[in-house]
Amino acid sequence: MIRAEGLIKDYDGFRALDGVSFETEGAGIFGVIGHNGAGKTTLLKIMAGLMQPTAGELAINGIDVVRDPAALRATLGYLPEESRLYETMTVNGYLSFFGELYRLDPATIARRRERLLSSLRLDHGGKKIGELSKGMRRKVAIARSLLHDPSLLIYDEPTSGLDPMTSRYIIEYLGRLRDEEHRTILLSAHNLYQVEEICDRILILRKGREVAFGTMDELRSEFGTFSYHIRFTVPDSAPLAGALAFSRDAGEYVAEAVDMHELNAATACIAGAGGTVKHIESRYPSLEEMLLKIGK
Repeated sequence: MIRAEGLIKDYDGFRALDGVSFETEGAGIFGVIGHNGAGKTTLLKIMAGLMQPTAGELAINGIDVVRDPAALRATLGYLPEESRLYETMTVNGYLSFFGELYRLDPATIARRRERLLSSLRLDHGGKKIGELSKGMRRKVAIARSLLHDPSLLIYDEPTSGLDPMTSRYIIEYLGRLRDEEHRTILLSAHNLYQVEEICDRILILRKGREVAFGTMDELRSEFGTFSYHIRFTVPDSAPLAGALAFSRDAGEYVAEAVDMHELNAATACIAGAGGTVKHIESRYPSLEEMLLKIGK
């Protein structure tokens, strides 16, 4: 369980977080999104126990993170946006080193290391970390964050700068960590399509304040408008002018209706002009459209 109440963070007169509050229960993936400067990384660092808030309360799985941040670390895996790795070490040596820091015995380190490298499809070939691609280095950082078997993962931009295939694999991997291993994951990401796809609940920040927190259905109910998109062809669009708002797209026309009454009226108008309806799509706004609507 995560409970944040009135979190405030000030930097030399600048308020990065301004009274953020939310609560979650159980395993799941929770996204934190917002424009640059909204306070996402600051919030994640506070939740990881790496930074103290100026004011407010934060409890994670019964641990008071504000009063005792060190108590959280045994159950936490943290992945910063920029992972600085020891590039002169091999992957095996690097993970073994961190296993020893977590006070794991050699047999446990070896067993977990091989399981993680296999599940992440990280075939390093004995190379030093500095010789690996960016995607492979990101996988090494993820393996390090999971080595001590934490129940809570805090990932800041886990797919930042990666190629589409590696990015897709990591997002699917996070889904398996939730579904098969029942871990709780908090992540921030600029790729809002990934957030929309994988997150169970989403926190939207704007200038350090909580704008909304909920499932995609709840966010759509608050910020979105359901609509129908009608694709059609017509021999001559002139008769539709003034009777129907539409645009041209890839040799066809597109009109929009917000309810069944408008939909029926639009299709009747198209038929009356000798047109043919090709496709009707029911559509909810995306997270990106919601964020644009909320503004900076």
